[in-house]
Amino acid sequence: MIDEETYRKLCEMKLLGMAEAFLELQKEAPSNQRSFSEKIGYMVDKEWTARENRRLSRLLRTAKLTSDASMEDVWTTPGRGVAKAVVRDLSKCRWIEHQHNVICVGKTGCGKSYLAAALAHAACRNGYRTLYSRVPRLLQDLAIARADGSYKRMLSRLAKQQVLVLDDFLIAPLKDGERRDLLEILEDRYGHSSTIITSQLPTDKWHAALADPTVADAICDRVVHNAHVLTLSGPSGRKRKGLNPKT
Repeated sequence: MIDEETYRKLCEMKLLGMAEAFLELQKEAPSNQRSFSEKIGYMVDKEWTARENRRLSRLLRTAKLTSDASMEDVWTTPGRGVAKAVVRDLSKCRWIEHQHNVICVGKTGCGKSYLAAALAHAACRNGYRTLYSRVPRLLQDLAIARADGSYKRMLSRLAKQQVLVLDDFLIAPLKDGERRDLLEILEDRYGHSSTIITSQLPTDKWHAALADPTVADAICDRVVHNAHVLTLSGPSGRKRKGLNPKT
């Protein structure tokens, strides 16, 4: 039958959204028949939506986010250090268009990682290639890559990410090679892409924590001066979710 043949061809061309819409249209009652242009428009809309959903799923999968965070759920109660207006503005991702960075600082449990993940999720929804990584683990992976000869390839992959999340920056002292690895990453990204950094240390203490004045100058210059700095405060979010939130 011609309907079955059309459906088969749509599937073979991987127009799965249009194929699904085609079947739906065949089942419509005669009294609800749409015009030819309405049918075509409906099939195109279904295909477009299906492709957008697949693209988002792919971006979220490759981003390797550790939580299903969203900007709508970011904690913006008074005293948190991040206002609803700021969250609303950042969720539009204009900062990525301008290759700006976002820095989230604050004590353990204040929601830095959640906010970073929410920003990364918003970036994926807006079509940006994104990758999340904790700095300690990333530095370990770079050390392994240097040993097995894949170091340049890994740096190239990181450079291609339009948004890179560096979680737990300066959570522990860095070795000389680790500082230089971070500088390589940030040098490749400067002026081309955006980086989200979370740290327990405020930015004015980064220079001392990095120890090497020359490398510290280079890292801070490539990150801080074009960044939206959010200083989070308030009680621990983990404590609020714990067994004894009142203690």
